[in-house]
Amino acid sequence: MTRFAAALFAVLALAMPAAAESGSASWYGPGFQGRRTASGERFDQNAVTCAHRTARFGTRLRVMDTRTGRAVVCRVNDRGPFVSGRVVDLSRGAAARLGILSRGTARVTVTRN
Repeated sequence: MTRFAAALFAVLALAMPAAAESGSASWYGPGFQGRRTASGERFDQNAVTCAHRTARFGTRLRVMDTRTGRAVVCRVNDRGPFVSGRVVDLSRGAAARLGILSRGTARVTVTRN
């Protein structure tokens, strides 16, 4: 019965929407172009990808700028950010779509898409 309960819990946890995370987002790009990400793929600064501390590689996250309401859906392919208060690091391409290139950082809400 305990195996059944554990399997049921796992299925329900995946089916339930994840809680939103709020914090700061930043972007990274030129210095990492072509280098390997934590997932093993080569970093493409113009792709719409992101780094997240715990989300599984390949997970699609919706990142919304709380000031402007603009949002982008990006794919997790790296680990980070490694700065306190930040919840996601965006590739240059994702940051451009979100409209935060010139600001560098933004207050965001992150949810699983």
